[in-house]
Amino acid sequence: MSATLEKIDHDNYDDDYIRGILRRTNVIAMVGASPNWNRPSYFAMKYLQQKGYRVIPVNPKEAGGEILGEKVYASLAEIPVKVDMVDCFRASAAIPPIADEAIKIGAKVLWLQLGVRNDEAAAKAEAAGLQVVMNRCPKIEFGRLSREIGWMGVNTRVINSKRQSRI
Repeated sequence: MSATLEKIDHDNYDDDYIRGILRRTNVIAMVGASPNWNRPSYFAMKYLQQKGYRVIPVNPKEAGGEILGEKVYASLAEIPVKVDMVDCFRASAAIPPIADEAIKIGAKVLWLQLGVRNDEAAAKAEAAGLQVVMNRCPKIEFGRLSREIGWMGVNTRVINSKRQSRI
């Protein structure tokens, strides 16, 4: 059944709903992507790239630069390729115009990161035919659904078993 015809419980997503989105997605526009290696968006972008997704960073302050080998764009409208998913690392209040832009560019999914929820923007996106996920991370969901240990930070060279020196 199409997501536009069924009522989605945004507090409890069915694994098949999330899995379907992740399987059908190829190109992700990451709004709020950061060039800083210690930011959550950087980790998520790097992980998703390693899983075969093309992740295009969107950040007006970094536009024209590069993050993890991808050119950074100031807006979704500037991206020259078809975007399947818009992944938002922005505050809940900033989501409505991003949802409008996602609809305008023909994205199939609006994904709001952990701690981000905007029911009005979600309803508008769903009414336009987009699937919506709120308060979840595609990196975490991919790792959880594929049952891999790496999603918890193992093998990132950031978390290790070596004792840290005291400051």
